[in-house]
Amino acid sequence: MQSLFDSGPFAPCPAPFNLADHVLFQRGSAQPAAADAMALAVLAVQANAEASTSPGQQPSPQVQSWTYGNLRAAVRGTGTGLLAQGLKPGDRVLLRLGNTPIFPIAYLGAIAVGLVPVPTSSQLTEPEVARIIDDLSPAAVLRDPEVRSVPHPHEIDRDSLEAMQRHAPAEDRFQMPLGDPDRPAYIVYTSGTGGNPRAVAHAHRAIWARQMMIRHWYDLRPDDRLLHAGAFNWTFTLGTGLMDPWSIGATALIPVEGTPVTALPELLRQHRASLFAAAPGVYRKLLQADGLPDLPALRHGLCAGEKLSGQLARSWHQTTGTQLYEAFGMSECSTFISADPARDRDAAEVGDTLGWPQPGRRVAILDPDGNPVPRNTPGVIAIDRHDPGLMLGYVNAPEATRDRYRGDWFLTGDLGEMTGDGQIRYLGRNDDVMNAGGYRVSPLEVEAALMAHPDLEQVAVTSVEVKPDTHIIVAFYTGAKDVTAEALSTFAKTRLARYKQPRAYLRLDALPSGANGKLLRRALPDCYIRHQRTPS
Repeated sequence: MQSLFDSGPFAPCPAPFNLADHVLFQRGSAQPAAADAMALAVLAVQANAEASTSPGQQPSPQVQSWTYGNLRAAVRGTGTGLLAQGLKPGDRVLLRLGNTPIFPIAYLGAIAVGLVPVPTSSQLTEPEVARIIDDLSPAAVLRDPEVRSVPHPHEIDRDSLEAMQRHAPAEDRFQMPLGDPDRPAYIVYTSGTGGNPRAVAHAHRAIWARQMMIRHWYDLRPDDRLLHAGAFNWTFTLGTGLMDPWSIGATALIPVEGTPVTALPELLRQHRASLFAAAPGVYRKLLQADGLPDLPALRHGLCAGEKLSGQLARSWHQTTGTQLYEAFGMSECSTFISADPARDRDAAEVGDTLGWPQPGRRVAILDPDGNPVPRNTPGVIAIDRHDPGLMLGYVNAPEATRDRYRGDWFLTGDLGEMTGDGQIRYLGRNDDVMNAGGYRVSPLEVEAALMAHPDLEQVAVTSVEVKPDTHIIVAFYTGAKDVTAEALSTFAKTRLARYKQPRAYLRLDALPSGANGKLLRRALPDCYIRHQRTPS
């Protein structure tokens, strides 16, 4: 039997179409959410542990909230205000905004009027932002002065964006252009094998395709209250935590900036969250804390960004009585393989397999010639090139875009095998992209940043498992001068976002290499482990 899953195509995206219109008015649902229904609550830990915000109750003064009516008005006002700034449909706008609701509202406001937003992490450094501006030539930068950026001739500051939200035009005077579902809607960045992050352009239809994960990963319902542990400006939060709940009329719950991980269980309890989404590392930290409160409203947890271990899933279930469901995807196609709450799995399969390709997808495990391999045989995970959630392409990189396709397939760059019952077992990447707390990071990008240090001769970076299920980025280096780890850490802070910075540095006499002198990157973790075991 071949490693091929094909349940038939997903329902085609309607045309004309607008991503923001779909999200705000739940175009895939029977009817839009009522204007007074709760769309978003930004949560802070309440002094009174018995207080709660549940459906039908007034929110606590410590909760910032938006109804669907408020959200629609804020998006209309933002979109109209951006056009009044001289921007025109098709223009790219770079988002350098903090971890507040301004971020998703500006994102949707731009898409609503035909602009193409580029959401970015607030952790990026000035050189990283400068490269993005040089790459994309955005017409404007939406800027929070507290977020690092570089000068741009057209900056729209946070205060101006807030003012736009308060001056929404009447709905009958607001034009949300509908058009070709294949036209560009937004651009996100991902790390690639070439060492530099690539700009990935997505179409408006991408939001339509997310219905497959809403049904077969989240089991998300209109009456759900989904709490996402991530920041507003993380793409995992933007999609899973906000756009998807809003697209069916559910309630999104986001912790206020600065909320410690240890406070999340109490927020889940106080606000009766029915679903919880976070990277596996967050679940691990919660289990390491001093006990978890009873969470009677929680149906299950969702995780993505890094591989979920079976041990972690079993520990969570034993402690809370709820299951964790993971998903696999990428910036080029979001998630398309996932565990499904509606399908039973043997306990031994959790952590061993990712789950199944979502119904509506066409997924295969391919050999080097692009042909599906037999079941239980390793190969490259691939998805149909016509999948509605797949990217339009890499911006300004047509050759890199073409290289990702082979015949009818898009090659993910990840290795896996398909079991007899159609589940996908993840076998790692066939390149060396690392995972840092849910973010994918290219070692070549980190190495290039560190090699700017004048006293280094060679640098190699990789991910090292320092204890079960815990990985850190480690930099290995050589140099004629004695450069300390502290000095390199300080140097990295000026050139790399926090999540890209190595957590450890190890000086070597020489980097491991093969007979041809090529770096043996996979030998690096053993170098670090041996060093840790050697008495000082």
